[in-house]
Amino acid sequence: MTPMKQTPAKKKQKDSLFKRINNWLHLWLGLISGVIVLIVCLTGCIWVFNEEITGLLEPETRFEWQNKPVLRPSQLIDIAAKRHPDKIPSYANYQQGRAINLNLRSADAAPRDRSGGTLLKINPYTGEVISEEVRKKGETDFFRFILNGHRFLWLPSGIGRPIVNYGTLVFVVLLITGLIWWYPKKWNKSTRRKSFTIKWGASFRRVNLDLHNVVGFYSLLFLAAIALTGMVYGIKWYSEGLYWVTSGGDKLAEYKRMESDSLQKGNLYTPAQAMDGAWARVIERHPKSMGFYYSFADTSHPKAAIDVSVYPNKGQFYNSQGYSFDQHTLKELKRRDAYSVAYNEASFGEKLRKMNYDIHVGSILGFPGKVLAFLASLIGASLPVTGFLIWYNRKFKKKKGVKKRRNAEGEDSSLFGNEKRNINPKTSSSKPQPALSRVL
Repeated sequence: MTPMKQTPAKKKQKDSLFKRINNWLHLWLGLISGVIVLIVCLTGCIWVFNEEITGLLEPETRFEWQNKPVLRPSQLIDIAAKRHPDKIPSYANYQQGRAINLNLRSADAAPRDRSGGTLLKINPYTGEVISEEVRKKGETDFFRFILNGHRFLWLPSGIGRPIVNYGTLVFVVLLITGLIWWYPKKWNKSTRRKSFTIKWGASFRRVNLDLHNVVGFYSLLFLAAIALTGMVYGIKWYSEGLYWVTSGGDKLAEYKRMESDSLQKGNLYTPAQAMDGAWARVIERHPKSMGFYYSFADTSHPKAAIDVSVYPNKGQFYNSQGYSFDQHTLKELKRRDAYSVAYNEASFGEKLRKMNYDIHVGSILGFPGKVLAFLASLIGASLPVTGFLIWYNRKFKKKKGVKKRRNAEGEDSSLFGNEKRNINPKTSSSKPQPALSRVL
């Protein structure tokens, strides 16, 4: 009898060197940065809706719009003086439909220090104090706590900020390597189904794999936009490089707080008069603005300027306009940074820079955009978890499964080497059987 020819098994085609390096980077960079991505994305989810959540938790601070002016800065100064004569107004901010937030600080605190102090929530039309919150030094509210985690993982800023910033850069690399890994070698009906749909009725391992691959693919562009805009706030070379590219080679002007330059002329205005004068000039130019932020003149620092910013749109900041004034003469101090240029007069690079925050939190598209940013961040937080489970199942569960299968087959490498025991059910013989080719 002629020996039967066995058809050799088709060897599995190996991935290219580029693909192997790509997959190795995706795996190990993902394992290293997983916790950072998880925390940053989860805190980002919460921060996106900080205004809406605060409004729900504090319904008493919501007010219907009225066709009349809101309180002037001098009126806020009077309210603060009556309630806390030992404290100094630091800053005030307001969005249409909400109470005015007036922050007071002690005389020995730094002018720009936002931790500690007393926060008054005031009716913007009547001046009634709705609530008062006193914070100890270093104490912050819930959303400031969330923001601190988002920015530097609740570590000291000098340590946590670089970790978050470069962890975000690694996340961008993960998005790119993940897309390369996801891309099928062949496009057919089967690969399209696996690449774009989740098989919900499959095993947990398969569903977990689909959640990582499929949902990650659909959210990729949104996550990339969030990550790339987030790095603008923390990586200087990236921020300057992005502006250089988008502005056609212009250098990003450094943001600098303006200083009063008329010390020799003496004080022509009281702090209240100076604030009202600066406020009146800004409101005259933007009578329909839906929000504002301003810092009060700090008389203990003669060079300190008055800063006033207005927000034409509710819940959006891309077209905000900032002004600075000399606290002694009310001379307008011209800034040279991208944020000081009116949006309709800005170049493409300046417009993109002004839109950066709204793109980052999704508010550039209004409330639907914030929902998209929330969902994308939630998916971003899930990717390290599903990715870890994929790695763990392949690394450890596979070994356990192989070991159990070998035990069930009666394999004992210590006695028979690479030759398996073939138990004949008829003879109950447990002797090793010769290979088929040798018998023939």
